[in-house]
Amino acid sequence: MSKKIFWFLLAALAVAALLGPYASSYPDGLERVAEDFGFLGKSEGKAVLQSPMPDYVMPGITDEKGATALAGAVGTLLTFVIIYIAGKAITFSKRMSRRDRYVRS
Repeated sequence: MSKKIFWFLLAALAVAALLGPYASSYPDGLERVAEDFGFLGKSEGKAVLQSPMPDYVMPGITDEKGATALAGAVGTLLTFVIIYIAGKAITFSKRMSRRDRYVRS
């Protein structure tokens, strides 16, 4: 991992952990419209998947701001790892494809 990517990850983690607890507690736009027009209850149903961090809060932590900050940091780190691995796989695949074309010619 280059230094540039490392600093970008560190900045993203700092933003997620420090600003996450201060995010708006009001419902998002779609939820607000559903409340206003009275069909919010129709969206309730059996969950297909269980979220490991429901409502952007890390379970098991009693301090709400700390639980939100930790959930933001964990979510940011997991997203980074998934994107980083996908990027490496794509780069490796392209490199192998170029090598195969070079060997055939």
